[in-house]
Amino acid sequence: MNAGRSSNCRDRGVSADHERKFGAIVTLLTHCFVISVLAVAMLVLGESTAYAKVDYSRPVNAAPKQQDIGKTYQVPPVQRVPPRSLWIYGLDVLLLAVGLVVAALVAHRWRRRWMAVAISIFSIAYFGFYRQGCVCPVGSVQNVTASFVDSSLAVPLVVLLFFLLPLIAALFVGRVFCGGLCPLGAIQDIVVLRPVQLPPAVDHWGGKFKYVYLVLAIWFAAQPAATRDFVICRFDPFIGFFRLNGTAWLLSIGAAFLLVGTVVGRPYCRFLCPYGGLLAIVARFSFWPVRITPDEELDCGLCAESCPFGAVKNLRADRMTCLACTRCFAHCPRQQYQWGDIELIEVEQLVEAHREKSLATSKPAASTPV
Repeated sequence: MNAGRSSNCRDRGVSADHERKFGAIVTLLTHCFVISVLAVAMLVLGESTAYAKVDYSRPVNAAPKQQDIGKTYQVPPVQRVPPRSLWIYGLDVLLLAVGLVVAALVAHRWRRRWMAVAISIFSIAYFGFYRQGCVCPVGSVQNVTASFVDSSLAVPLVVLLFFLLPLIAALFVGRVFCGGLCPLGAIQDIVVLRPVQLPPAVDHWGGKFKYVYLVLAIWFAAQPAATRDFVICRFDPFIGFFRLNGTAWLLSIGAAFLLVGTVVGRPYCRFLCPYGGLLAIVARFSFWPVRITPDEELDCGLCAESCPFGAVKNLRADRMTCLACTRCFAHCPRQQYQWGDIELIEVEQLVEAHREKSLATSKPAASTPV
């Protein structure tokens, strides 16, 4: 009886500590959200007047003249497409900020897989098909780079916020942007059917390619204007799906990524995404990284093979590679107990059963006598 009371008191103490920590996380994210809203308001108020002064129906002096082409030729009226309304860009930033807060709550507080799936579906529908993958934090790396090397370029505030907000979130609560809010990651996440665990060496060395791609993308974006190239956007394997057009070879590459992604979880995110490389570097120093268990660690190993992305290392969610997909939570006995799915005694039974199974499989086979 005393042991049970001691265990319950310890659980309440650990839970209270986590409540205090999570309260600090929510406060910080709320501050980031308020700053984003203020930045959007400044954008709309500061730039709307400048856009209003531009007459997009004015003729172009360089238009061909009748005497240059022939008397029977009729010069068509010059048409100009006005830019998108500023409120749409403001809505994009607002939805990104809200999405990051919700994704952080899902990964750290609510801890439900169906909520992460709902975020993925929203991201694919809005940031993917409706906004056609633009503005995109992944491609914003190039805009920021070009503005550093070319003084005649200025990064729009919207692009800068899309570049910074996921990085700020990664510094505080891990890679929650990758959990479903990124349309490139979300479209890969929903096709994961029967994932296989890749050898650790493949995960380790294959993951280096995204840093090489990041360096190359920065190098191409830093070139003079005549030779500058935004390779991330030009070779985006999924943008053709979102825009319902594109070259056959690029659509084929995107389809190949999705096909491979049914058994190898998120191959583009893990091995090629340059912005994912930046997020991984920042998330390494995350203040409150994603935890598999909601309170105390049991080191039972039940979660070891639950991650399709190879992000569970040494029975912990690796800060740099964890994509906050929330799949591992349902495999944790402590989480099942907190949800009320099992009793406390069943937690101990699950842990002991798995440890016995692990010991049995790790013992070398007995040698057969000759």
